[in-house]
Amino acid sequence: MNRTILRLAIPNILTNLSVPLLGIVDTALMGHLDSPIYLGAVAIGGTIFSFLYWGFGFLRMGTTGLAAQAFGEKDTAKQSLILTHALGVALLASVLLIVFQIPIANLSFWLIPGEVDIIEQARIYFFIRIYAAPATISTYSLNGWFFGMQNARIPMILAIIGNVVNIGLSVLFVIQFDMGVAGVAWATVISQYVTVALAILFFSLYYAKGLELPSRKAILDVPALYRFFSVNVDIFIRTVCLIFVFAFFTAQSSILGPIILAANQVVRQFQEVMAYGVDGFAFATESLVGRFMGAKDEEKLKESLKLLFYWGVGVGVFFAVTFAVAGDAFLNVFTDQKDVIEIAQNYVTWIIFISLGASVAFMLDGAFIGATASKAMRNTMLFSPYVVFLPTYYVRLPYLEDHALWFAMLMFMLGRSASMGVLAKKYLRISP
Repeated sequence: MNRTILRLAIPNILTNLSVPLLGIVDTALMGHLDSPIYLGAVAIGGTIFSFLYWGFGFLRMGTTGLAAQAFGEKDTAKQSLILTHALGVALLASVLLIVFQIPIANLSFWLIPGEVDIIEQARIYFFIRIYAAPATISTYSLNGWFFGMQNARIPMILAIIGNVVNIGLSVLFVIQFDMGVAGVAWATVISQYVTVALAILFFSLYYAKGLELPSRKAILDVPALYRFFSVNVDIFIRTVCLIFVFAFFTAQSSILGPIILAANQVVRQFQEVMAYGVDGFAFATESLVGRFMGAKDEEKLKESLKLLFYWGVGVGVFFAVTFAVAGDAFLNVFTDQKDVIEIAQNYVTWIIFISLGASVAFMLDGAFIGATASKAMRNTMLFSPYVVFLPTYYVRLPYLEDHALWFAMLMFMLGRSASMGVLAKKYLRISP
């Protein structure tokens, strides 16, 4: 079982760590320009696209759970149908985002205020990167399906190549061509289309021959559509709540001023690295829980869950220790602005505790996704931001000031872990 876990988890970890690597490079490139407004602009623009794209992250997560169960059932017709539904929703959603880009931008910059110079740069970033939507969202669907089919290598290859292209183009456009924020945005657009083209190529080479194209009747089958949309709507609500927390975090940071916004953006890169590291095992949890539930193998389900949690929480502890030992040194990688580093040093301790508290939440997320326990995930995520995060922030704000955001983030992660932990016994089993 450990070999099975590592066969899925190691490619996932390499995949996930390549994602924050891109954020690290973008942050470093902007952080070494002559003003903090560029770093702030990428922080705000990135938060907007986190909301837009992570909002469609349900296509990755929901597709993984459903495809993994179909894999466990050895039902190739269902496997094909799930991918068709996911890609259809992805293409429709991306067209709507492009068509309505102006009102989306206006609403986004109203919700996330900032200084005039920062918003001006963030708008440049937004109106370029929005054209990556079809590639980005379709890749979510394809990666989710690959994970469900117990294949973590293809998403790893896609992520590594896509991010290498993105990083290379970002460095070229920003340093060589002096394109600033626009260079980072164009690099992302180009790399996303390279990634989705490779994903389609891999599907054609390794899976297309073994699957039949579903008929129109099968695609429009009401029970199949209901299950697909029921699971994904719940995960969508859960994801929107999650992104609300990070958007609120960035918006409040912006209100506190460009230096604190820049400092929080730098320290958030620590959190991203930790999250993607632990998520390597969380993604393995999605694949294996779905597979063993589909196969109705309760013994392997229990064994895999126990071992997966040991691995995932162990990775969280590793990152906590790393940040405690070398946190200040990492800050200098992201920026050479002394005022930003001085503020950011005060926040590193929060990331140490968040790494410990969040690892349990991420692993439980993976287990619930694999079990397609979407309603339970939705309910716990409705609880954690609005009953834990926001009240904590506003109650502690007068006492902790700029630290209140980080304290609220810690409580949010602990709230997720506790609420899902209470429901785990009910949903993570096969027999009633």
